[in-house]
Amino acid sequence: MKPFSGPTGGAPFISSRRSISRRRFLEGAGIALSLPFLDSMTAPFARAAQSESPLSPNATPRRMFGICNNLGLLPEHFFPKGNGRDYTPSPYLNLLQEHRDDFTVFSGVSHPNVDGGHPSDISFLTAAPHPASSSFRNTISLDQHIAERIGTLTRFPSITLAVNGGRGLSWTGTGVAIPPEQSASSVFKQLFLQGSPEEVEAQIRELDTGRSILDAVANQAKDLQRKVGASDRSRLDQYFSSVRDLETRLQASRGWERKPKPVVKASEPVDPSSPAQYIAKVKLMYDLAKLAFETDSTRAITLMLNSVGTPVMQIQGETITDSYHNLSHHGKSADKLAQLKVVDEWHMKLLAGLFGDLKSVREGDDTLLDRTMILYGSNLGDANAHSTTNMPTIFAGGGFRHGQHLEFDSRQNYPLPNLFVSMLQRMGIEEDRFASSTGTMRGLEARA
Repeated sequence: MKPFSGPTGGAPFISSRRSISRRRFLEGAGIALSLPFLDSMTAPFARAAQSESPLSPNATPRRMFGICNNLGLLPEHFFPKGNGRDYTPSPYLNLLQEHRDDFTVFSGVSHPNVDGGHPSDISFLTAAPHPASSSFRNTISLDQHIAERIGTLTRFPSITLAVNGGRGLSWTGTGVAIPPEQSASSVFKQLFLQGSPEEVEAQIRELDTGRSILDAVANQAKDLQRKVGASDRSRLDQYFSSVRDLETRLQASRGWERKPKPVVKASEPVDPSSPAQYIAKVKLMYDLAKLAFETDSTRAITLMLNSVGTPVMQIQGETITDSYHNLSHHGKSADKLAQLKVVDEWHMKLLAGLFGDLKSVREGDDTLLDRTMILYGSNLGDANAHSTTNMPTIFAGGGFRHGQHLEFDSRQNYPLPNLFVSMLQRMGIEEDRFASSTGTMRGLEARA
């Protein structure tokens, strides 16, 4: 989301010794760019690639919104009874009944080989295996795969958001985390508040500076290529490709700077002052996502509902006496379970509100929800047990035939990445694999 700011320091990236410095040359705008991981380095850094869009700029837009609550939902209150379209809704799904025909609920799904309890949230949109292992290296997230293909069609290729925590759901092609925006007010300004002509021109100069910096970095890297082994040369070839791709993205950003930002009737949000105002923060982020999609400012948004570090919540009309994390590790305590159920129910109420808000906006013959795929779920099937199987998952909107419960084997789970393939294809991105997928999502059909 932020403009390019140039190098983080003036030191050369080649040290006086034979090993190569890990210094990052350029970061910002949701991109971290450095040398790729070489055998002569001690740690990897990465890039975010930009590929040619497979969609026409004039095509009716489709969008995705990935939401992860990393403390899950009480399984006994979430999963429905029965399969197919005649399922009996659970207590939580009853709160979404007004929108029953607009979503599908899944059971018996998970990411193959994604384990490790809490750390598994970083694999929610990547499905990269064994996230808690010491050798773990993440892979590209679904939203960034989409941004690489169609990101130039909108002012912002993607938007990465979070509530109460510095971790997001978005990862670049070589596994670098994209820092999330946590201030709804800040994102609103970037989306909708136009700078003065002087500020716009200053921004364009910064983008031009960024392009010349990339040229300089590429020359240094070519110098380096002559001094490294064959495996490192291969990685540097990939790096040169990333530089060219990033130059394309910078040029696209330059074009957007002089285009007026959309005008909205909504006023700038006021960020809650305390992490305890968790529910209010989630609602603001949902409102912001709706505005961003409504104005076609982006077509890929992620939101990490980072519940682990949330203190005792302040929810109007409710009595909560313990932190969210402690409540999730309830140990079958009746008091903790009752309070956790209240929090879970609020999540469902907010989700119902998001569905309703998107349905209230018309886009041609469709509603905004018809054009927007919403993936809501958790990396944990049971937070109390740190289980990463049987992930609670709701998939809404996007022009699919919903109103059903797709029930898979609770012991031999069906791969959730198959849903990611279906989502990519619905976006017009012709992929037949993503991460550990085995195909498209069985039982999920798109409307004509």
